[in-house]
Order: sequence, then structure tokens, then C-alpha cells
Amino acid sequence: MAKKHRVTTATRKQLRQKEDEYLKQLENQIEEFDAENLKASLFKDLPLSHNTLKGLKDSAFLKMTEIQQKSIPVSLKGHDLLAAAKTGSGKTLAFLIPVIEKLYREKWTEFDGLGALIVSPTRELAMQIYEVLVKIGRYTSFSAGLVIGGKDVKFELERISKINVLVGTPGRILQHMDQAIGLNTSNLQILVLDEADRCLDMGFKKTLDAIVNNLPPVRQTLLFSATQSQSLADLARLSLTDYKTVGTAELKDSSKLPATPESLQQSYIGVDLPDKLDILYSFIKTHLKCKMIVFLSSSKQVHFVYETFRKLQPGISLMHLHGRQKQTARTETLDKFNRAQHTCLFATDVVARGIDFPAVDWVVQADCPENVDTYIHRVGRSARYGKQGKSLIMLTPQEEEGFLKRLKQRHIEPNKLTIKQSRKKSIKPQLQSLLFQDPELKYLGQKAFISYVRSIYIQKDKEVFKFDELPNEEFATSLGLPGAPKIKMKGMKSVERAKELKNTSRQLLSLSKANDDGEIVENSKQGRTKIDKMFDRKNQTVLSEHYLNITKAKADAEEEDDFITVKRHDHQLQEDDLPQLHAPSSKRALRRAVSKKASLAAKGNPSKLVFDNEGQAHPIYELEGEEDFHAGGAAEDQKESFISREADVMKERDVADKKLAKEKRQEKKRKRLEALRREQEAEIDDDFSADDGAYHATLGPANLSDDMESGSEDEDDRRPRAKKARYSQRDDFGDADADASDSDSGGQSDKKSKARRVIEVHQPESLEDLESLTAHLLQN
Repeated sequence: MAKKHRVTTATRKQLRQKEDEYLKQLENQIEEFDAENLKASLFKDLPLSHNTLKGLKDSAFLKMTEIQQKSIPVSLKGHDLLAAAKTGSGKTLAFLIPVIEKLYREKWTEFDGLGALIVSPTRELAMQIYEVLVKIGRYTSFSAGLVIGGKDVKFELERISKINVLVGTPGRILQHMDQAIGLNTSNLQILVLDEADRCLDMGFKKTLDAIVNNLPPVRQTLLFSATQSQSLADLARLSLTDYKTVGTAELKDSSKLPATPESLQQSYIGVDLPDKLDILYSFIKTHLKCKMIVFLSSSKQVHFVYETFRKLQPGISLMHLHGRQKQTARTETLDKFNRAQHTCLFATDVVARGIDFPAVDWVVQADCPENVDTYIHRVGRSARYGKQGKSLIMLTPQEEEGFLKRLKQRHIEPNKLTIKQSRKKSIKPQLQSLLFQDPELKYLGQKAFISYVRSIYIQKDKEVFKFDELPNEEFATSLGLPGAPKIKMKGMKSVERAKELKNTSRQLLSLSKANDDGEIVENSKQGRTKIDKMFDRKNQTVLSEHYLNITKAKADAEEEDDFITVKRHDHQLQEDDLPQLHAPSSKRALRRAVSKKASLAAKGNPSKLVFDNEGQAHPIYELEGEEDFHAGGAAEDQKESFISREADVMKERDVADKKLAKEKRQEKKRKRLEALRREQEAEIDDDFSADDGAYHATLGPANLSDDMESGSEDEDDRRPRAKKARYSQRDDFGDADADASDSDSGGQSDKKSKARRVIEVHQPESLEDLESLTAHLLQN
């Protein structure tokens, strides 16, 4: 068995001395390196450590780009740096190599705490930076960590204390600075801001200021972006006083600014807003063998276009990516898009900066970007590292002149393309059919319309974005909606506040809602279990709370709840705040309290209101102005004319009322006589079907039709209806009836022979009627 080689103390001492000599030699090479005279084109020409060079070589990074040649030597010497370069020029390596070299020369270990902090504005860009850092630093002994929103915070808290290089987004980094016990930033050596202009804008202003306040003032700071600003206020916030600039010399001369890559073919088309989706669908149908990114202005539009185009099936794989998706879905979409060859990705500006997508053929900007910088970042997803690429931007007639003017000021002049009408296809009928059949898509269309109109409203460049000239009705029809939804516009202050809340950690928001005693208010999410979060989790489809409110499904779901429910739980009523309720102390006060008339006399008579066509409320009776009244003439004349007009109206209404009353009387009489006819017909049928012992006597005319024709309606209305009288014959007629029935039936039972004989007559109204009835009964 081979013996294990033991390293002696002397050997360790020799290794340390050798390493110290190498580091000293490396420091001297860095100080003596002259980037201007010695134009290095390869990484091995730079004074870098062996491990870094080996990691670069294994990752196939051999030749440097222009920004790397200029910035890496400056960063290695320890200067603060403000760098700007075209998109796709290799800025990630330009700051990762100095980070690794800085910690290596300082002999950094895991016990020294956090040595480098890299801040990225988006999660996707932070993930990409971390992946490149792991590749080129595989032969170093430093530990690296990635902290972004959507990941397990507890998992990160347990390991963040041992991290040397931390990559993350501003919100999650600040959250760990406030919560992580083992995170020590007092020894931080280098701070990197990728896409610095985005990190310094209003969305991350407060968060970034809080991060910088936790960092030591003596450190090296590197700022990189494709579009850069030299605002003294922004640089002072980062403690940049004596710094070097690379690629920003053109900023001092307004005629030269960072532009797009030379290998990028840029073009634009003029299209009306209602035809934008038709053009976009036709473009996708004619480029099925391409890999493209379609940029839209909001996540609502991305969701709507993705769902509708997926149902229309253009013949190419469709994906969508926006900031409102969960982190797992965003990561999965990025991975699929990177590996795909022919696909179309609908996205917002969340992937417009810094993301390195391989082999993107087309970048289509369906919505106009807010400024030229955003345009540069968007088109930079194609034609990266000198490769070929194409871009297309759709401009409405309101945007075309103004935005092309802005592009020309930055020496960007895209070519104008014309649309072949033979290849243009209208999808408006299909969209209308889809939205009519699916209420979920209709809801998405409404939200997409509102988000687009609001995005135009809040733009600062009013020369390009003309809100008053938007064809809202035509645009809503092009989306398949039956009409333009009503929109409640928000002010600029609320928009800025929404940006701050969007880019702030939810945990930090809950901590900011704590009271003076340090207790979290009731509506905070602190201390909640996984089960609580599971029940509060919303579905990522359109079946959200807003959709339930629209379809009234929420009301149906709550039918089984209690009749009275408490909607607010975030406040407590004190006894002192409750009104004092006292019962009336006297009978007079009691009557005044329960009497409606008395309460109206005390509080005033309420007036009813009516609404006109414009939605304005007016009292039912409005007093005319004094000037208008005098303009109408003398008071007596107006009174007489009013009375005469009302009299004419009353005459017309009296004729109609009399006619209606007459019709009602005739209908009443017809129903009464019809009922009487049916009764007589039933009696006649009984006479023929009954035995000899059955007798019926009636008073009045025999022909009912004669009575209807001869009798006047006034007399019939005044004459009361004759009442029927029923007479039983048991005593006087019982024996005779029994004998007759026995002779006929041949000896039936006594109960049947003593059957009651009933004679129906009309109630006599006069003496003649009574005598006639008596004579008739005596004859029988």
C-alpha cells in the first residue's frame, strides 16, 4: 500500500514564499503594463493569474473585444471605472476578470467575508453573470453565490455568510443585508453595477442608496452599460470622485454616442395602430424558419398576444416572458429559447438588457420604445460578437416622425420597408370570434388595451407619444373587443411610486410596515406558514380575483357563506371611538324618533334625483332662474299659457282614460255572461242525463244572447247578479220520491230511495218572482 505523501512545514513555507513572489511579480506587471502602447489582443497578453487564464481558455475565451482591451488594464490597476460599449461587446468578462484578480491578489478566503458585490437590474441578467463567473473561475478557490427574487430565502440565508463573490438583484441583496446575520460587508473590495443606468434610475434609487450605505466608503467601483450617463449626482451617490472613463469619451461630444453594432441590419415600417397585430401575425407567418424576439410594452400585452396567437397557430413555436411570471417559469422559458432554433419569444423589456441569446435572427419591436437607449438595448439581442442580425420596428404615423428624429440624432438611420399586400393577412375576424367564445381572452384583451393606452399616457416624450391622437375605438376593434373599455388614468407620482414598489422586496415592504414597537401589522406576511401561503396563492392564468369580479363568479362562490361577514381585519375599534347611544327620555322624544314625519321636519325633506344622458344628477323639480323667468314674459301670461297647455293635455288624457274604462267594463261583462252561459249549459245536460225524480227550476230569460243584446251595459252594471238558492225536500217529498224511485229501480236500498232532491232557482227580487216560484214549487 502506497504511503500518503505528507507536506512538511518547510514545504508549506516554500510554497507560500513562491506564491508571494508570484503575486509580487504580478503586481509589478500590472503597474508596468501600458495598454496604450502595448495593444494586447489576447487574454494571455494581459498580466493575469494562471488559474484565470486557464479558466478563460477552457471556456473558449481567447481573443479580447475592444471594451475588454480598454477596461481590463484600468480595472486591474485599482481605478474606479465608468465604461460604455455597444451591446454584445463582452462587457460581462470586462468586469468579472478584474473581480477574480482583485480577490486573488488579496489572498481572499471564505473567512474574510464578502469581497465583491455584483448588482444586476434583472434576474435573467444576474443568472447569466453567475454562469459566466462559474465558468471562468472554476480553478480558483473563491465561493460565489446568486441571490435573486423567486428563490428560497431560507436556503440563501444559511449559506450567504461563506460567500466571497455575490451576484444578485438590488431588492434581494438589500433583504439579505437586513436579515442575514453572517453577511459581513465591512471588507468589501469591489462593487460592480452592470447596466448601471438602469440601476441608477428612479426604480432602484432608494434600494441602491440603502445598499451603498451598508458598504465601506473605500472600495473600487465599476460601472458598465451600453448606454451611460455621467450625472454627477448619480456618481456621487456611489462615492465616485476620481474615476476613469472607457468608451465614454464620445459623451463629451454630443455628435458621437454609443450606437448599435455594425453587423446589424436595421429597418422600420409605418403601420396604423389598428393594423399592428395583422402585420405582426403576417410577419411571423412569413418567417417560420427564424429565431425571433418580439418586444411589447407591457406584460398584459405579452400575455394577450401569446394566448391569441397560440390559438391561431401560425406554424412556429411560441413562448412568452415577462416580469409577472414566477421565477421557475422564467428560467424554464430562457432555457428553452436558448436551445431552440426556430421559435418566437414575446417579451417585455425584462430581457432587453445584457441577456446573451445565441443566434437570434430577428428582433421585432411591435411597440415603440420609450427612448433611444431602450431601442439600442433591444436590438442588441441580435448581431452579438460581430455576427449578423436584423431588427424591425413598427411605428405608427404619430410616432414615426418624432422617433426617427431621435434616432438620427444618435446616428441611427434604419431603412424603411414596404409591406406586400399579397402577404398581409387580417386576423380581426378570428380575434373577434375567439373573444366572443372565450370570456377569459376578452378579459385579457381589455387589460392589454388599458395597459397600452396607459403606457402612452405616462411617456415623457410627448413629441413622439401623442395620447390625444390615439384611435381608441379602432384599436379596441383590432383586438377583437366590442368597444373601447373605460380607463382611469393615474398621475406621474403614482407611476413613480408603482415603479419603486415593483422593484422593492416584499419582505422589505412588510418590514417597513412595522409599528414603533417592532411588531408587524396584521396584513403583513411575516410568520405565515406554507399552508397559509398555499391557500392565498393565485393561479397564474387569467382566473384571478379581477376576473371573478367581472364574471360574478365570486358572488356565486360566496353564497354558502354567512349573510354578514367582516371584510376588514386590520383595525380595532376602541370604546371611546364608538358613538354614545341613548334611548329617548320622554314620550315626546320617543314619538319624534319613531315618526317619519317628525324626523323629516327636523332633518329636512329628502329630494329625489334624476340622471340625464351625460350622467349628471338633477332634482326632479328644478327652479328656473329669475332672468330666464322674466325673459318668458309677464307672470299672468305665463300662468294662463301653462294652464291652457295643461288643460289640453288633460283633455287628451281624459279621452284615453274613458276609452280604457269602457273597454274594461265590456270585458268584465263578457266574462260574467260567458260564465253564466256555461252554467246553464251544464244544467241542461244534467236534465237530460238525470232520472225522473230530478227537478231544476230557473228564473230569468231563457236566451242569454238576447239578454246580452237587449240589456244596456249601464243597467247590467247596476243590477246585482242573481244569487242561487238551494232547497232540500226531505219531509214532504221524501215518501213520494221513495215510492217513485222504488218502482223505477226495482227495490233499491232506502238510503238511495231517500236521496236528496235539489231544486236550483234564482233568488227572487220582486213579489212577482216570489209568486212565480211558489206556483212552480206547488205544481211539483
